[in-house]
Amino acid sequence: MRLLSARTALARPSGLGPPPMTYAAGARLSTFANQQRLPRLPVPALEDTVGRYLKSVRPLLSAAEYSQTERAASTFTKDSELGPILQRRLLKVDAEAPHSWLEDIWLKKAYLEWRDPSYINVNWFALLADNPDFPLATDAARGRPTPVQIGRAARLITHMLEMNEALNREELPADMQRDGPLCMNQYKWQFGTTRIPKPGCDVLVNQYPSTARHILVMYRNQTIEVPVYNSDGQRANISQITSQLALATERIDSLLARQALPSVANLTAGHRDDWTRARAILEQDSGNRESLAKVDSSLFGVCLDVDVDPQDSLDAERCIKVFNHSDAGANRWFDKSIQLVIMNSGRLGVNCEHTPVDALTTGRLLMEVGERERGPVKDTKPCTDLGEPAPIQWNVGPEVVQIIDKVRKDAGVLAGNLRIVLGQMESYGAQWIKTLGVSPDAYFQVALQAAYYRHYGQPAPTYESSSLRKFLHGRTETIRSCTEESLAFSKAFGDRDMPVKKKLAYFQQAIAAHVELSKAAAAGKGVDRHLLGLRTQIQSPEEAEQAWLFQDRAYVKSMSFALSTSNVTPGERFRGGFAPVILDGYGINYAMDRNDLKFSVSEWLSSSVTDAPAFRQTLNKTLEDLYEAGEYAKNQK
Repeated sequence: MRLLSARTALARPSGLGPPPMTYAAGARLSTFANQQRLPRLPVPALEDTVGRYLKSVRPLLSAAEYSQTERAASTFTKDSELGPILQRRLLKVDAEAPHSWLEDIWLKKAYLEWRDPSYINVNWFALLADNPDFPLATDAARGRPTPVQIGRAARLITHMLEMNEALNREELPADMQRDGPLCMNQYKWQFGTTRIPKPGCDVLVNQYPSTARHILVMYRNQTIEVPVYNSDGQRANISQITSQLALATERIDSLLARQALPSVANLTAGHRDDWTRARAILEQDSGNRESLAKVDSSLFGVCLDVDVDPQDSLDAERCIKVFNHSDAGANRWFDKSIQLVIMNSGRLGVNCEHTPVDALTTGRLLMEVGERERGPVKDTKPCTDLGEPAPIQWNVGPEVVQIIDKVRKDAGVLAGNLRIVLGQMESYGAQWIKTLGVSPDAYFQVALQAAYYRHYGQPAPTYESSSLRKFLHGRTETIRSCTEESLAFSKAFGDRDMPVKKKLAYFQQAIAAHVELSKAAAAGKGVDRHLLGLRTQIQSPEEAEQAWLFQDRAYVKSMSFALSTSNVTPGERFRGGFAPVILDGYGINYAMDRNDLKFSVSEWLSSSVTDAPAFRQTLNKTLEDLYEAGEYAKNQK
C-alpha cells in the first residue's frame, strides 16, 4: 500500500496569489529573508496524535470496531510497546535533519518511491483563463500551428522568464499570512527541475539559481531545445522568441516529412520501472546522455499541441482531458516541474509534476504570469547572437522502441479509465457564504460530507490538504474532514421531519469542528504526517507486526480516502484537478469565488461504486438546499 497519495497534496490556504507584503518606505525584504524567522515543524507528542487519530476514525466505525481500535491504540502507546520506541527514533531524525524531520520522508514516501506512473497519478493539471488579447483561433486545423498559439506562447514564455529572473535575484515578494511569513523554499524548485527515474527511488535534479539558457519545447511528440538567452545571459525579446518557436515547429515538420521518429518523451508517462530501464539503455549512448541533459536542465517545458481535435478547444471538459493526459501521454515530458500547454486555438493549460512543489505555490507564479500577459507590453531590445532552436536527437534501439510502445498502450488504458466532470454553482459564492458567518472552505467541506451521505448513505474517509508552509521547508498536512459533527449534520440534513432551525444548529457544530481541525493541521497538529513518520521508523517485519495501531483495520480504512479534496481558490483564472486516490473514490477540486462555486469531480470508470456525473448532481442539489436553508435562517432573524 502506498503510504499516502501525492495527488491530494494541493495545498489548502485560500488564494493562489497572496499579496506581496510591503515595508517601510516601500522597501521589500528579499524572497528568502524570512526563512530564518520560521520555526521548525514540531514532532507532536505521541499520545496527542493518537488521541486525534481516534477522534478522526470514530465516525467511520461501528461501536465494536471502535472498541477494538481503542485497544490497539492503547497498546501501541504503552511505554513497553513499539509506539514510544518509534517516537524516540523519529525525534532523533528531527534532531539530525537540517530543516525538517518530514522533508525527506515526504519526498520519498509520497513521491519518489512511488513506482506507478506519475502520469495522471501524481501530475496535476489546470485549465487557465483565455486572454482577450489573443482571441481563440476558431479556424485552427488539426496538425497545424497557428499565429495565436505561437504568439501567446512567446508572451507567456517571456513572463515565465521574468519570474525566474526575479527568483534568481531574490526579488519575488515573500508570501505572507496574517499570522506571519510562509516558507519560500519551494520556489527554488520551480525552474530547471526534473524528476529522474532510478531503480527503487527516483531523484530530483535542480539548479538554483536557475541559469539555464534554454527551454524545452514539445511539438508533434518531439523534443526541441530552444535558446531564450544568449551566451552572455541576455534574454531574447518577445519577437525573437516568437521567431524561435516558429522555426522550431518548421524544423520538426521538415524532419517528420522525411521519416517517422520515435517519441522518447512518451516514456515519461510510463510505469517508473519501465522508464528507469529505458533511460538506463538510452544513457549507454553518449549522444543520448547529452540529449537527456538538455531536457533535464531546461528551465521549463512548453507544449505546442496541434495533433488534437479542434473541437476540444470549444468544450471545457474536453480541454481538461488534453491538459491532464493528452492522447495517451503524447507531446509531454511529464517529469518537468512545469509545462505550459498551448493548443493551436490559443487555449492555455498546464501540467505540473507534483514532487518538488505544491500546486498553490506554482499557482502563484502562474497567476502572476497570467496577469502580466494581459494588456499591451513594450518589447525589449533583441539580444545578439541568439542560438537557433535545435531538435533534440535520440539514438533509439529496438528494445527502447518496444518499451515506448508498451508505455503508449498502458497510458492509453490509464487515461481511458479516468473521467472528470466539471460543476458550478452560479447562484451564490463566497460572498453569500460569509453572510452566514462561516468559513467558505468549511462550508464546502461540510456540504461535501452531506452530499456523500445523501448519495451513499454512509460517511466518507476524506482528505483535504492543508499547508505547512508556516514552518521551515513545510509542505502539507491532512485535514480529516469527516467528523462526528459532520456526520451528525449529514443525517439531520436528510431528516424531513426535523425543523430547519435544528438542522442549522447541527450545521454550525460541523462548521466549528472543521475550523478547529483546519487550525490544528496548519499548526502541525494533524494526524497523517506524524503517523507516516512513525511508520518509516519500523525496522523489521517483526516490528511491523507489533505496530498494533497500523495493524488495526481502522488505520487502512481511515486512509482509504473516498473523497480526496483540495481548495484552489480563486477559480476565475485557474481551474485544476487530479485523479482519485482509490479505485472507489472521487477527486474533488474546488474554488470559491465571490459570486460562484466551481468544482471538478474525477473517478475511475472501472469502479462499480462511483458515478461522477450522478455525484456532481447530488453535490449541486446539496449546495442548493444549503442555500435555501441559509436564506430561511436569515429571514427568521
